[in-house]
Amino acid sequence: MKNLTTYLFVMLMAMFWVFRIIVAFCYNMGIDFICIPTDLTFEIVLLFLTFVSMILVVKRSILGGIIYLIGNGLYFGTSIFNSITGTINANVNYIDMMFALIGILLPILVLFDLLLDKNRKEHPVDKKTDWFYKNKDFDREYDERADRNQYKF
Repeated sequence: MKNLTTYLFVMLMAMFWVFRIIVAFCYNMGIDFICIPTDLTFEIVLLFLTFVSMILVVKRSILGGIIYLIGNGLYFGTSIFNSITGTINANVNYIDMMFALIGILLPILVLFDLLLDKNRKEHPVDKKTDWFYKNKDFDREYDERADRNQYKF
C-alpha cells in the first residue's frame, strides 16, 4: 500500500464495516438505530467477506476488490431496488437508501483504485533506492587485485 488513496479507501471500508457491525448488533438486540439490515444472515456473511476483502485490498489484490463489489452489489443492490420501487408507493426510508448508495459506491471506487494502480504494482518505482540499484555507475568492478575475502588458515 503505497498510495494515499488506498489508505483512505481502506479506512473508509473499515469505518463502513464497523458501522454495519453496529447496525447488525443493534438490530439483533432489538435496539432502534438509524437504519436496519435488509437480511441479517446475509449481513453477517457480508461482514466476514468484507473483512477478507479488506485484507486483500491492503495486499493490492484485484480479487479483493471484486469480492467486495460482488458482495456489496448483491446485498445493497436489492436494497436500492426495493427503495426505488418503494418511492412509487411513497413508503421509502431515505436513510437506508443513502447507506445503500454508500455501500455500492465504495466498492466501485475501491475497484477503480486497484485497477488504476495495478501497473505500479507490477513495475514499482522507488526513488529512494532506484538511484543506487538501477544505476551502473555505482556497480563495483573487481579486478585481479580485489580482495575477495577468501582467507585460508
